[in-house]
Amino acid sequence: MRIRVFGHYVYASIAVLAILEALVFFGAVYGAALLRFHGSLRFLPDPGPDLDGALWPRALLFSAVTVMCLLAFGLYSARQRARLLGIALRILLAVLMAFLVASALFYLIPNLWIGRGVVGLAAAGAFIGVIVSRSIFSRVVDEDVFKRRVLIYGAGRSAATIAELRRRADRRGFHVVGFVPAPGEALAVDSSRLMRAEGSLVDLCQSFDVAEVVVSMDDRRRGFPISELLNCRLAGVDVTEQLTFLERETGRVRLDILNPAWLIFGEGFRRNALRRLSARALDLSAALVVLALAWPFMLLTALAIKIEDGFRAPVLYRQRRVGLLGEPFELMKFRSMRVDAEKDGAQWARKGDTRVTRVGAFIRKVRLDELPQLLNVLRGQMSFVGPRPERPEFVAELAERIPYYVERHSVKPGLTGWAQLCYPYGSSEQDALEKLQYDLYYVKNNTLLFDLAILVQTAEVVFLGKGAR
Repeated sequence: MRIRVFGHYVYASIAVLAILEALVFFGAVYGAALLRFHGSLRFLPDPGPDLDGALWPRALLFSAVTVMCLLAFGLYSARQRARLLGIALRILLAVLMAFLVASALFYLIPNLWIGRGVVGLAAAGAFIGVIVSRSIFSRVVDEDVFKRRVLIYGAGRSAATIAELRRRADRRGFHVVGFVPAPGEALAVDSSRLMRAEGSLVDLCQSFDVAEVVVSMDDRRRGFPISELLNCRLAGVDVTEQLTFLERETGRVRLDILNPAWLIFGEGFRRNALRRLSARALDLSAALVVLALAWPFMLLTALAIKIEDGFRAPVLYRQRRVGLLGEPFELMKFRSMRVDAEKDGAQWARKGDTRVTRVGAFIRKVRLDELPQLLNVLRGQMSFVGPRPERPEFVAELAERIPYYVERHSVKPGLTGWAQLCYPYGSSEQDALEKLQYDLYYVKNNTLLFDLAILVQTAEVVFLGKGAR
Protein backbone atom coordinates (compact mmCIF):
# COMPACT_ATOMS: atom_id res chain seq x y z
CA MET A 1 0.00 0.00 0.00
CA ARG A 2 1.16 3.52 -0.78
CA ILE A 3 0.24 6.70 1.06
CA ARG A 4 0.23 10.10 -0.57
CA VAL A 5 2.75 12.57 0.93
CA PHE A 6 2.99 16.07 -0.55
CA GLY A 7 1.56 14.86 -3.85
CA HIS A 8 3.75 11.77 -4.16
CA TYR A 9 3.22 8.16 -3.19
CA VAL A 10 5.34 6.47 -0.51
CA TYR A 11 5.13 2.83 0.54
CA ALA A 12 3.37 2.57 3.89
CA SER A 13 5.87 0.02 5.22
CA ILE A 14 8.81 2.33 4.43
CA ALA A 15 7.00 5.34 5.94
CA VAL A 16 6.36 3.40 9.18
CA LEU A 17 10.01 2.28 9.29
CA ALA A 18 11.20 5.88 8.80
CA ILE A 19 8.95 7.14 11.62
CA LEU A 20 10.14 4.41 13.99
CA GLU A 21 13.79 5.13 13.20
CA ALA A 22 13.25 8.88 13.62
CA LEU A 23 12.01 8.11 17.15
CA VAL A 24 15.07 5.92 17.74
CA PHE A 25 17.40 8.76 16.66
CA PHE A 26 15.50 11.21 18.85
CA GLY A 27 15.91 8.92 21.85
CA ALA A 28 19.58 8.32 21.00
CA VAL A 29 20.37 11.95 21.86
CA TYR A 30 18.76 11.62 25.29
CA GLY A 31 20.55 8.34 25.89
CA ALA A 32 23.88 9.83 24.78
CA ALA A 33 23.46 12.87 27.05
CA LEU A 34 22.61 10.71 30.07
CA LEU A 35 25.57 8.42 29.34
CA ARG A 36 28.01 11.27 28.74
CA PHE A 37 27.03 13.15 31.91
CA HIS A 38 26.46 10.15 34.18
CA GLY A 39 22.69 10.17 34.29
CA SER A 40 22.24 13.92 34.57
CA LEU A 41 21.08 16.55 32.09
CA ARG A 42 22.19 19.49 34.27
CA PHE A 43 25.02 20.31 31.89
CA LEU A 44 22.41 22.31 29.96
CA PRO A 45 21.19 25.70 31.24
CA ASP A 46 17.71 25.92 32.67
CA PRO A 47 15.15 25.93 29.83
CA GLY A 48 14.05 29.44 28.97
CA PRO A 49 11.47 30.86 26.59
CA ASP A 50 14.03 30.64 23.75
CA LEU A 51 14.50 26.87 24.40
CA ASP A 52 18.27 27.33 24.89
CA GLY A 53 18.34 24.74 27.63
CA ALA A 54 15.87 22.23 26.25
CA LEU A 55 17.27 18.98 24.87
CA TRP A 56 14.38 18.16 22.57
CA PRO A 57 15.25 20.73 19.84
CA ARG A 58 18.74 19.22 19.62
CA ALA A 59 17.29 15.70 19.50
CA LEU A 60 14.79 16.76 16.84
CA LEU A 61 17.52 18.29 14.69
CA PHE A 62 19.77 15.23 15.00
CA SER A 63 16.85 12.93 14.18
CA ALA A 64 15.89 14.92 11.07
CA VAL A 65 19.49 15.07 9.83
CA THR A 66 20.00 11.31 10.32
CA VAL A 67 16.78 10.41 8.51
CA MET A 68 17.80 12.64 5.61
CA CYS A 69 21.23 11.00 5.44
CA LEU A 70 19.68 7.52 5.38
CA LEU A 71 17.40 8.72 2.61
CA ALA A 72 20.41 10.11 0.74
CA PHE A 73 22.07 6.70 0.73
CA GLY A 74 18.98 4.92 -0.59
CA LEU A 75 18.05 3.28 2.69
CA TYR A 76 14.40 4.26 2.37
CA SER A 77 14.22 3.32 -1.30
CA ALA A 78 11.95 0.51 -2.46
CA ARG A 79 14.43 -0.03 -5.31
CA GLN A 80 17.40 -0.72 -3.06
CA ARG A 81 19.06 -3.92 -4.33
CA ALA A 82 22.21 -3.99 -2.21
CA ARG A 83 22.93 -7.14 -0.23
CA LEU A 84 23.48 -7.30 3.53
CA LEU A 85 27.09 -6.07 3.41
CA GLY A 86 26.13 -3.24 1.04
CA ILE A 87 23.27 -2.19 3.33
CA ALA A 88 25.60 -2.20 6.36
CA LEU A 89 28.11 -0.04 4.47
CA ARG A 90 25.39 2.42 3.49
CA ILE A 91 24.17 2.65 7.08
CA LEU A 92 27.71 3.29 8.33
CA LEU A 93 28.33 6.02 5.74
CA ALA A 94 24.92 7.60 6.37
CA VAL A 95 25.45 7.75 10.13
CA LEU A 96 28.97 9.13 9.66
CA MET A 97 27.58 11.84 7.39
CA ALA A 98 24.84 12.57 9.94
CA PHE A 99 27.49 12.98 12.65
CA LEU A 100 29.46 15.46 10.51
CA VAL A 101 26.41 17.46 9.40
CA ALA A 102 24.86 17.56 12.89
CA SER A 103 28.19 18.60 14.44
CA ALA A 104 28.50 21.43 11.92
CA LEU A 105 24.94 22.60 12.59
CA PHE A 106 25.39 22.53 16.36
CA TYR A 107 28.59 24.57 15.90
CA LEU A 108 26.94 27.09 13.56
CA ILE A 109 23.91 27.51 15.85
CA PRO A 110 25.38 28.29 19.31
CA ASN A 111 21.99 28.13 21.00
CA LEU A 112 21.84 24.44 20.13
CA TRP A 113 25.31 23.57 21.44
CA ILE A 114 25.44 20.05 22.82
CA GLY A 115 29.07 18.92 22.59
CA ARG A 116 30.93 16.58 20.23
CA GLY A 117 30.92 13.81 22.81
CA VAL A 118 27.15 13.70 22.98
CA VAL A 119 26.83 13.84 19.17
CA GLY A 120 29.37 11.05 18.77
CA LEU A 121 27.58 8.81 21.28
CA ALA A 122 24.24 9.64 19.65
CA ALA A 123 25.66 8.65 16.25
CA ALA A 124 26.91 5.35 17.67
CA GLY A 125 23.49 4.77 19.21
CA ALA A 126 21.84 5.63 15.92
CA PHE A 127 23.97 3.08 14.05
CA ILE A 128 23.12 0.34 16.53
CA GLY A 129 19.48 1.46 16.55
CA VAL A 130 19.16 1.20 12.76
CA ILE A 131 20.65 -2.30 12.72
CA VAL A 132 18.38 -3.47 15.54
CA SER A 133 15.23 -1.73 14.30
CA ARG A 134 15.58 -3.13 10.78
CA SER A 135 16.28 -6.64 12.05
CA ILE A 136 13.19 -6.55 14.30
CA PHE A 137 11.02 -4.84 11.69
CA SER A 138 11.82 -7.44 9.02
CA ARG A 139 11.01 -10.31 11.39
CA VAL A 140 8.03 -8.98 13.34
CA VAL A 141 6.16 -6.97 10.71
CA ASP A 142 4.47 -8.89 7.94
CA GLU A 143 4.88 -6.72 4.84
CA ASP A 144 1.59 -8.08 3.47
CA VAL A 145 -0.16 -6.04 6.18
CA PHE A 146 0.89 -2.90 4.27
CA LYS A 147 -0.09 -4.21 0.85
CA ARG A 148 -3.26 -2.99 -0.80
CA ARG A 149 -5.59 -5.82 -1.92
CA VAL A 150 -6.36 -5.24 -5.58
CA LEU A 151 -8.81 -6.84 -8.01
CA ILE A 152 -8.06 -6.47 -11.72
CA TYR A 153 -11.09 -6.09 -14.00
CA GLY A 154 -9.85 -7.58 -17.25
CA ALA A 155 -7.73 -10.59 -18.18
CA GLY A 156 -6.47 -9.73 -21.66
CA ARG A 157 -3.24 -8.26 -22.97
CA SER A 158 -3.56 -5.06 -20.92
CA ALA A 159 -4.15 -6.95 -17.67
CA ALA A 160 -1.16 -9.18 -18.46
CA THR A 161 1.13 -6.15 -18.03
CA ILE A 162 0.19 -6.17 -14.33
CA ALA A 163 0.46 -9.95 -14.00
CA GLU A 164 3.92 -9.86 -15.59
CA LEU A 165 5.45 -7.31 -13.22
CA ARG A 166 8.61 -9.00 -11.99
CA ARG A 167 10.54 -6.39 -10.04
CA ARG A 168 9.96 -6.70 -6.30
CA ALA A 169 9.92 -2.92 -5.98
CA ASP A 170 7.06 -2.67 -8.50
CA ARG A 171 4.96 -5.24 -6.59
CA ARG A 172 5.77 -4.05 -3.09
CA GLY A 173 2.68 -1.93 -2.55
CA PHE A 174 -0.13 -4.27 -3.58
CA HIS A 175 -1.38 -7.83 -3.69
CA VAL A 176 -3.46 -8.98 -6.66
CA VAL A 177 -6.44 -10.98 -5.41
CA GLY A 178 -7.33 -12.09 -8.94
CA PHE A 179 -8.42 -11.13 -12.46
CA VAL A 180 -12.05 -10.86 -13.54
CA PRO A 181 -12.36 -11.46 -17.32
CA ALA A 182 -14.27 -8.81 -19.26
CA PRO A 183 -16.99 -10.06 -21.66
CA GLY A 184 -15.67 -11.06 -25.11
CA GLU A 185 -12.02 -10.54 -24.12
CA ALA A 186 -9.28 -12.91 -25.29
CA LEU A 187 -7.58 -14.31 -22.18
CA ALA A 188 -3.87 -13.61 -21.68
CA VAL A 189 -3.63 -14.25 -17.92
CA ASP A 190 -2.95 -17.65 -16.35
CA SER A 191 -6.25 -19.44 -15.74
CA SER A 192 -5.31 -20.16 -12.11
CA ARG A 193 -5.54 -16.42 -11.37
CA LEU A 194 -8.99 -15.90 -12.90
CA MET A 195 -12.05 -15.17 -10.77
CA ARG A 196 -15.70 -15.44 -11.77
CA ALA A 197 -18.21 -13.17 -10.07
CA GLU A 198 -21.28 -15.28 -9.27
CA GLY A 199 -23.01 -12.22 -7.92
CA SER A 200 -22.12 -8.57 -8.42
CA LEU A 201 -18.63 -7.12 -8.62
CA VAL A 202 -19.11 -5.27 -5.33
CA ASP A 203 -20.07 -8.55 -3.61
CA LEU A 204 -16.86 -10.11 -4.90
CA CYS A 205 -14.85 -7.19 -3.54
CA GLN A 206 -16.48 -7.48 -0.14
CA SER A 207 -15.95 -11.24 -0.03
CA PHE A 208 -12.19 -10.92 -0.60
CA ASP A 209 -11.66 -7.66 1.30
CA VAL A 210 -10.64 -5.82 -1.88
CA ALA A 211 -9.60 -2.18 -1.41
CA GLU A 212 -9.22 -1.24 -5.07
CA VAL A 213 -10.48 -2.32 -8.49
CA VAL A 214 -8.11 -1.64 -11.39
CA VAL A 215 -9.83 -1.36 -14.77
CA SER A 216 -7.59 -3.07 -17.32
CA MET A 217 -9.79 -3.89 -20.32
CA ASP A 218 -8.41 -4.30 -23.84
CA ASP A 219 -11.46 -2.61 -25.35
CA ARG A 220 -13.64 -0.31 -23.26
CA ARG A 221 -16.01 0.47 -26.08
CA ARG A 222 -17.98 -2.69 -25.46
CA GLY A 223 -19.22 -4.15 -22.21
CA PHE A 224 -17.84 -1.41 -19.96
CA PRO A 225 -19.38 -2.13 -16.51
CA ILE A 226 -20.40 1.41 -15.56
CA SER A 227 -23.04 0.47 -12.99
CA GLU A 228 -20.85 -2.23 -11.41
CA LEU A 229 -17.91 0.12 -10.99
CA LEU A 230 -20.15 2.88 -9.69
CA ASN A 231 -21.52 0.52 -7.04
CA CYS A 232 -17.95 -0.31 -6.02
CA ARG A 233 -17.17 3.39 -5.58
CA LEU A 234 -20.33 3.92 -3.53
CA ALA A 235 -19.36 0.95 -1.35
CA GLY A 236 -15.99 2.54 -0.56
CA VAL A 237 -13.87 0.53 -2.99
CA ASP A 238 -11.47 2.66 -5.04
CA VAL A 239 -11.66 2.32 -8.82
CA THR A 240 -8.48 3.15 -10.72
CA GLU A 241 -7.54 3.26 -14.38
CA GLN A 242 -4.67 0.92 -15.26
CA LEU A 243 -2.20 3.56 -16.42
CA THR A 244 -2.69 5.58 -13.23
CA PHE A 245 -2.28 2.44 -11.13
CA LEU A 246 0.97 1.44 -12.86
CA GLU A 247 2.28 5.01 -12.66
CA ARG A 248 1.65 5.05 -8.92
CA GLU A 249 3.14 1.62 -8.22
CA THR A 250 6.16 1.61 -10.55
CA GLY A 251 7.16 5.28 -10.58
CA ARG A 252 7.10 5.43 -14.38
CA VAL A 253 4.68 5.96 -17.26
CA ARG A 254 4.22 2.76 -19.27
CA LEU A 255 4.71 3.57 -22.95
CA ASP A 256 3.32 0.26 -24.20
CA ILE A 257 -0.20 1.14 -23.01
CA LEU A 258 -0.01 4.93 -22.99
CA ASN A 259 -2.65 6.93 -24.84
CA PRO A 260 -2.82 10.71 -25.49
CA ALA A 261 -6.14 11.10 -23.65
CA TRP A 262 -4.56 9.98 -20.39
CA LEU A 263 -1.85 12.61 -20.75
CA ILE A 264 -4.35 15.32 -21.67
CA PHE A 265 -6.89 14.69 -18.91
CA GLY A 266 -4.62 13.29 -16.18
CA GLU A 267 -3.34 15.22 -13.19
CA GLY A 268 0.07 16.85 -13.19
CA PHE A 269 2.05 18.91 -15.72
CA ARG A 270 1.92 21.99 -13.48
CA ARG A 271 3.85 24.90 -15.01
CA ASN A 272 2.58 27.95 -13.12
CA ALA A 273 4.70 30.98 -12.25
CA LEU A 274 5.24 29.83 -8.64
CA ARG A 275 6.61 26.47 -9.82
CA ARG A 276 8.99 28.15 -12.27
CA LEU A 277 10.15 30.59 -9.58
CA SER A 278 10.75 27.82 -7.01
CA ALA A 279 12.64 25.74 -9.55
CA ARG A 280 14.90 28.65 -10.51
CA ALA A 281 15.53 29.55 -6.86
CA LEU A 282 16.53 25.94 -6.14
CA ASP A 283 18.80 25.85 -9.21
CA LEU A 284 20.64 29.06 -8.30
CA SER A 285 21.07 28.30 -4.61
CA ALA A 286 22.15 24.67 -5.19
CA ALA A 287 24.57 25.62 -7.99
CA LEU A 288 26.24 28.33 -5.91
CA VAL A 289 26.58 26.06 -2.87
CA VAL A 290 28.06 23.20 -4.91
CA LEU A 291 30.44 25.57 -6.71
CA ALA A 292 31.64 26.97 -3.37
CA LEU A 293 32.35 23.44 -2.13
CA ALA A 294 33.64 21.89 -5.35
CA TRP A 295 35.96 24.53 -6.86
CA PRO A 296 39.16 22.93 -5.38
CA PHE A 297 38.20 19.59 -6.97
CA MET A 298 37.49 21.34 -10.25
CA LEU A 299 40.98 22.91 -10.24
CA LEU A 300 42.59 19.55 -9.45
CA THR A 301 40.59 17.87 -12.23
CA ALA A 302 41.69 20.49 -14.77
CA LEU A 303 45.33 20.05 -13.67
CA ALA A 304 45.10 16.24 -13.94
CA ILE A 305 43.72 16.47 -17.49
CA LYS A 306 46.56 18.82 -18.48
CA ILE A 307 49.21 16.54 -16.94
CA GLU A 308 47.91 13.46 -18.76
CA ASP A 309 47.24 14.97 -22.19
CA GLY A 310 49.61 17.93 -22.30
CA PHE A 311 49.09 21.59 -21.50
CA ARG A 312 47.83 22.35 -25.01
CA ALA A 313 45.01 19.85 -24.70
CA PRO A 314 41.55 21.29 -23.88
CA VAL A 315 40.22 20.80 -20.38
CA LEU A 316 36.54 21.27 -21.21
CA TYR A 317 34.46 19.35 -23.70
CA ARG A 318 31.68 21.37 -25.32
CA GLN A 319 28.82 19.61 -27.03
CA ARG A 320 25.46 20.63 -28.45
CA ARG A 321 22.54 19.17 -26.54
CA VAL A 322 18.76 19.59 -26.78
CA GLY A 323 17.20 21.66 -24.02
CA LEU A 324 13.85 23.15 -23.04
CA LEU A 325 11.26 23.02 -25.86
CA GLY A 326 13.82 21.45 -28.17
CA GLU A 327 16.16 24.47 -28.19
CA PRO A 328 19.84 23.45 -28.56
CA PHE A 329 22.51 24.69 -26.16
CA GLU A 330 26.20 24.06 -25.55
CA LEU A 331 26.75 21.69 -22.65
CA MET A 332 30.10 21.76 -20.83
CA LYS A 333 31.90 18.86 -19.18
CA PHE A 334 35.43 18.08 -18.15
CA ARG A 335 36.93 16.17 -21.06
CA SER A 336 37.06 12.46 -20.21
CA MET A 337 37.83 11.06 -23.69
CA ARG A 338 40.62 11.47 -26.19
CA VAL A 339 40.55 14.67 -28.24
CA ASP A 340 39.79 12.66 -31.40
CA ALA A 341 37.14 10.47 -29.73
CA GLU A 342 34.43 11.37 -32.27
CA LYS A 343 36.40 11.68 -35.47
CA ASP A 344 34.00 9.09 -36.96
CA GLY A 345 30.85 10.91 -35.78
CA ALA A 346 28.53 10.77 -32.76
CA GLN A 347 28.51 7.45 -30.89
CA TRP A 348 26.76 6.06 -27.82
CA ALA A 349 29.05 5.71 -24.81
CA ARG A 350 29.56 2.05 -23.94
CA LYS A 351 30.96 -0.08 -21.15
CA GLY A 352 34.75 -0.35 -21.28
CA ASP A 353 34.93 2.43 -23.89
CA THR A 354 38.53 2.56 -25.14
CA ARG A 355 38.19 6.27 -25.95
CA VAL A 356 38.10 7.14 -22.23
CA THR A 357 41.38 8.39 -20.74
CA ARG A 358 42.75 7.26 -17.37
CA VAL A 359 41.83 10.55 -15.73
CA GLY A 360 38.50 10.42 -17.56
CA ALA A 361 37.67 6.99 -16.14
CA PHE A 362 38.22 8.28 -12.62
CA ILE A 363 36.31 11.56 -12.94
CA ARG A 364 33.41 9.71 -14.56
CA LYS A 365 33.33 7.24 -11.68
CA VAL A 366 33.05 10.01 -9.09
CA ARG A 367 30.98 12.32 -11.35
CA LEU A 368 33.54 15.14 -11.35
CA ASP A 369 33.20 15.40 -15.14
CA GLU A 370 29.70 16.84 -14.68
CA LEU A 371 30.71 19.81 -12.50
CA PRO A 372 31.15 22.38 -15.35
CA GLN A 373 27.44 21.95 -16.04
CA LEU A 374 26.88 24.11 -12.97
CA LEU A 375 27.63 27.01 -15.33
CA ASN A 376 24.85 25.76 -17.62
CA VAL A 377 22.55 25.81 -14.59
CA LEU A 378 23.54 29.36 -13.65
CA ARG A 379 22.92 30.47 -17.25
CA GLY A 380 19.41 29.00 -17.11
CA GLN A 381 20.05 26.41 -19.83
CA MET A 382 19.69 23.51 -17.39
CA SER A 383 18.13 22.74 -14.03
CA PHE A 384 19.64 20.76 -11.20
CA VAL A 385 16.89 18.16 -11.60
CA GLY A 386 15.39 17.04 -14.89
CA PRO A 387 15.80 14.58 -17.77
CA ARG A 388 19.38 14.26 -18.97
CA PRO A 389 19.94 16.27 -22.21
CA GLU A 390 20.71 14.27 -25.35
CA ARG A 391 22.55 15.18 -28.52
CA PRO A 392 20.48 16.48 -31.48
CA GLU A 393 21.58 13.55 -33.64
CA PHE A 394 20.28 11.02 -31.10
CA VAL A 395 17.11 13.02 -30.38
CA ALA A 396 16.15 13.09 -34.06
CA GLU A 397 16.69 9.36 -34.33
CA LEU A 398 14.92 8.46 -31.07
CA ALA A 399 11.95 10.79 -31.73
CA GLU A 400 11.21 8.87 -34.94
CA ARG A 401 11.27 5.47 -33.24
CA ILE A 402 9.98 6.11 -29.71
CA PRO A 403 6.52 7.64 -29.16
CA TYR A 404 6.24 10.66 -26.86
CA TYR A 405 10.02 11.14 -26.80
CA VAL A 406 9.86 14.89 -27.50
CA GLU A 407 7.57 15.39 -24.46
CA ARG A 408 10.63 15.07 -22.20
CA HIS A 409 11.74 18.47 -23.52
CA SER A 410 8.78 20.25 -21.92
CA VAL A 411 10.99 20.83 -18.85
CA LYS A 412 14.62 21.90 -18.61
CA PRO A 413 17.20 19.11 -18.73
CA GLY A 414 18.98 18.42 -15.47
CA LEU A 415 22.26 17.42 -13.86
CA THR A 416 20.44 14.60 -12.12
CA GLY A 417 16.95 13.18 -12.45
CA TRP A 418 14.39 10.55 -11.55
CA ALA A 419 15.51 8.27 -14.39
CA GLN A 420 19.12 8.40 -13.18
CA LEU A 421 18.02 7.20 -9.74
CA CYS A 422 15.72 4.44 -10.98
CA TYR A 423 17.52 3.08 -14.04
CA PRO A 424 21.20 2.24 -14.65
CA TYR A 425 23.36 4.06 -17.18
CA GLY A 426 21.76 3.86 -20.64
CA SER A 427 23.69 3.57 -23.88
CA SER A 428 21.23 2.19 -26.43
CA GLU A 429 17.84 2.84 -27.97
CA GLN A 430 16.20 0.32 -25.63
CA ASP A 431 17.77 2.05 -22.63
CA ALA A 432 16.49 5.38 -23.94
CA LEU A 433 12.96 3.92 -24.12
CA GLU A 434 13.15 2.58 -20.57
CA LYS A 435 14.50 5.85 -19.18
CA LEU A 436 11.86 7.84 -21.06
CA GLN A 437 9.17 6.15 -18.93
CA TYR A 438 10.79 7.57 -15.80
CA ASP A 439 11.39 10.95 -17.45
CA LEU A 440 7.70 11.21 -18.35
CA TYR A 441 6.80 10.39 -14.75
CA TYR A 442 9.01 13.27 -13.63
CA VAL A 443 7.63 15.66 -16.27
CA LYS A 444 4.11 14.84 -15.14
CA ASN A 445 4.70 14.93 -11.38
CA ASN A 446 7.56 17.36 -10.81
CA THR A 447 7.26 19.59 -7.75
CA LEU A 448 9.75 21.40 -5.54
CA LEU A 449 9.58 18.65 -2.91
CA PHE A 450 10.09 15.96 -5.54
CA ASP A 451 13.17 17.86 -6.77
CA LEU A 452 14.54 18.05 -3.23
CA ALA A 453 13.95 14.32 -2.70
CA ILE A 454 15.83 13.53 -5.93
CA LEU A 455 18.72 15.80 -4.91
CA VAL A 456 19.03 14.08 -1.54
CA GLN A 457 18.96 10.60 -3.08
CA THR A 458 21.57 11.61 -5.66
CA ALA A 459 24.13 11.40 -2.84
CA GLU A 460 24.07 7.61 -3.22
CA VAL A 461 24.96 7.98 -6.91
CA VAL A 462 27.81 10.40 -6.18
CA PHE A 463 29.38 8.76 -3.12
CA LEU A 464 28.96 5.13 -4.16
CA GLY A 465 29.50 5.57 -7.91
CA LYS A 466 26.12 4.01 -8.66
CA GLY A 467 25.43 3.78 -12.39
CA ALA A 468 28.69 5.46 -13.48
CA ARG A 469 30.29 4.44 -16.74
